[in-house]
Amino acid sequence: MGTTGQGTGSDEVNRLSREARSGVRRLLAGLRLAVLSGVTGAAVAALVVGLILMDVPVIVTGGGPLVLLVVLGALGGRRRSAREKPPAGRIALARIEDLRATSGEMADVPVEFRLTVAPEPEDDRPAYRVKFTQHINLADLPAYRPRGIAVVEYRPDEPWNVHVITRPTLEWSRRAEAAEIDSAPESTLVSDPDGGAGAWCLVALLGLLAGAAVVVLVFRSDLFASEGPAERSSSSSSASRTFSTSTTVSGPSSSLLTFGRMRATAMELEARVDTPYVTALTIEDHRMAVRGDSTSPPTETVHLPSLPYELLPGLVREARTTLGVREAQSWRIDVTPGAGAGAGPRVRVTVNGAEGTGHLDADATGRVTHRRAVGETG
Repeated sequence: MGTTGQGTGSDEVNRLSREARSGVRRLLAGLRLAVLSGVTGAAVAALVVGLILMDVPVIVTGGGPLVLLVVLGALGGRRRSAREKPPAGRIALARIEDLRATSGEMADVPVEFRLTVAPEPEDDRPAYRVKFTQHINLADLPAYRPRGIAVVEYRPDEPWNVHVITRPTLEWSRRAEAAEIDSAPESTLVSDPDGGAGAWCLVALLGLLAGAAVVVLVFRSDLFASEGPAERSSSSSSASRTFSTSTTVSGPSSSLLTFGRMRATAMELEARVDTPYVTALTIEDHRMAVRGDSTSPPTETVHLPSLPYELLPGLVREARTTLGVREAQSWRIDVTPGAGAGAGPRVRVTVNGAEGTGHLDADATGRVTHRRAVGETG
């Protein structure tokens, strides 16, 4: 009996068609994995962001799809395992193109086979090459040699899943002794398309990161512009409460020196801490922060709505030009309660530059009461 591995033109067309369909399936599987990973990453990120911000709608938005994905994944896996039954393996003859055994301390040693598998005519598949590793007993190893014929079993749906039958039936042993199989071209070599697990893991990881990044970008202003409720501290006693919070302005004309920005930002912080009385107010170019203590008497606090925010940009300009700093690298305004009963809040403007640090003090009306230029003491 003779078996040939040379395919016809029709066989080549069928092989190319199968490879094309397999490529399309892998592409669709990759897209499906990327989308699913992205949705999962976005759901997890939304859940975490919602917990950080204590925002119930965001928590539900993230937790709901996450639970749904878990339930659908469990149901889909159960239905798939019940529906999909792998087809039975097929017996075939194969030409041993090459084999290489590695040393081992046990009776079974790993052998790397390179075979030309010749499926039976009823399988409607041309001969193809495959490479795999199988453990063979040392006593059986002499039976396998290059250009020899072996009996193998393969899966029609996974032609790369091949193993050598070391104890074939008498009929297949006789067929192997009488068979002659031509080598299949190297171009017919098949491999497990899922063998590159690293690539699939990378797709899943990128999908997760992309989904999470989208959610973080959407809520970036809430996450990074303010310290949020978790960063506000309050004492365990209901009679006293300390608080500290800040906000960062962004967007066009984001500097707090822009007319109207200081007062609007201060009112935003006042609403956040739920009191107009604070013990300290700090203003920088893009950031404003307040802190306070509910046990402080009114004479030791600053009343946010009554501060002269419209005059403060002028004080910053004056500090930049009159304190010996040629080019101010940064500036800061600190507003604290005045010393003594009836004293208004104290405003200090500090500028920093290459020459050093200078500051000026002003009262609640914006009148400068003291200057300390760069290099001066006192």
